[in-house]
Amino acid sequence: METLDAKALRMFTAVVRTGSIRSAAEHLHVAASVVSRQIAETEKNVGLPLFERSSRGVGLTDAGRLVLEHAQRVIEDNNLLSEQLDQLRSVQQARIRICCGEGFLGDMIEHGLKSFVKIYPTVAYSLTLGSTDDVLDTVANGDTDIGIAYNPVIDTRIRSLAISRQPLCLVAPNGHPLQERKTVLLRDCLAECRYALLSKGHGVTQLVGRVAADCGVAVAPLVETPSIDVLRRFVMAGLGVTFLPHFAVTTELTRSALGVVELSDPLLSQASAHLLVKSRRRLPASVERLASHLAVEMAAFKL
Repeated sequence: METLDAKALRMFTAVVRTGSIRSAAEHLHVAASVVSRQIAETEKNVGLPLFERSSRGVGLTDAGRLVLEHAQRVIEDNNLLSEQLDQLRSVQQARIRICCGEGFLGDMIEHGLKSFVKIYPTVAYSLTLGSTDDVLDTVANGDTDIGIAYNPVIDTRIRSLAISRQPLCLVAPNGHPLQERKTVLLRDCLAECRYALLSKGHGVTQLVGRVAADCGVAVAPLVETPSIDVLRRFVMAGLGVTFLPHFAVTTELTRSALGVVELSDPLLSQASAHLLVKSRRRLPASVERLASHLAVEMAAFKL
């Protein structure tokens, strides 16, 4: 087999990401026939089909998954080489991609980036927000350098550089009857209260769903949203309660705008925050420095 060149790998990964040859062609601003011909040449070179084609688009074969892993390693190695060459040229500018859950945003900026920027003023950042599932996928696919997520599932594509226990809590309006208790069970909250909940794909919702299923209780939120800010406002407006880790409402607690009560369910009390990077990836120096800094400085990772 001949070495797969950058053009072949770029078109192949574009088809994987977009789900079809036509969409990949639009993304790359070339004719669909160009992409189709390149994929055919790559499959001929490999000696095996890379895609399973159907009316709904294309899916990867086993050979395709191996080529995708190779393509991601090549991209990562090229990025690493580029940064190392820039350092030799005394070019100090670098861009680090971060994807985190919304609840970590204030902590990361105030306690992480604020001090890091003073030390490394020429580093730039691309910051996106996403659910726990989003963070895992972007890190695993190489679209993000550093991910920060709440209670992610075990994924061999990812490794955790820092883990800190961050129990899930009941967040309630001031004066709510449940605030009189030292701890409370999730099933009591679901049975007695109106509540808002993060949408599917978030670590919080996955935890609540698992515990509720074990208790035989249905999950039926009054409001379902991808936004933690909506959950905070829902509670402060007195509409009901929600479920979040303590660090996600630190500002509101400081202002006494709401209150929290510990949830005594074992699974909820053992939930944790994770600082994530891709498994087996050689981290560029700038990414490694920032990841180490966040692990030490962010409140979410302090025991």
